[in-house]
Amino acid sequence: MEAETGLDARHAILFSMLGGLMFLSKQALEFLPNVELVSTLTMVYTLVYRKWALIPVFLFIGLEGTLWGFSTWWIPYLYLWPILWGVTMLLPRQLPARWGVPVYAVACALFGLAYGTLYAPFQCYAFLQGDWKRTLTWIAAGFPWDAIHAAGNLALGTLIVPLSTLLRILENRTQP
Repeated sequence: MEAETGLDARHAILFSMLGGLMFLSKQALEFLPNVELVSTLTMVYTLVYRKWALIPVFLFIGLEGTLWGFSTWWIPYLYLWPILWGVTMLLPRQLPARWGVPVYAVACALFGLAYGTLYAPFQCYAFLQGDWKRTLTWIAAGFPWDAIHAAGNLALGTLIVPLSTLLRILENRTQP
């Protein structure tokens, strides 16, 4: 990949497909409350493609808005998913599997647990007139859903190492 000079056509197509995969995975798991592969895929793409992973992440965000409407619920997506990307950028890129599986899965789970709290600043100012007491109540009321999100992310986060390994292998095989 032309990491330093720009995006080549093959990767533009690949990133479009990866963004679509994120979107389709979310729709496929919609029947399970707060269980999604988007967090796992965000981390996988970031571990493999680094800064370029923002392309499929923002394509996913755009597709979500296109399907469900660009309403107020969507605005926090513009900062929530990039936070996970940023956290992943700070993690070591290639840990041995015995360390990588738990480290990446726990990071993914912590994002799920913090999701409602990270969403809260927008909620506070958009709907609660800046009332932080009501915001804390809103966070507490949503905590069981965040716990489910964390559990799902922990389980699906165990796929980060094998998926990123597979994606690296496929990437290396398709290099010109």
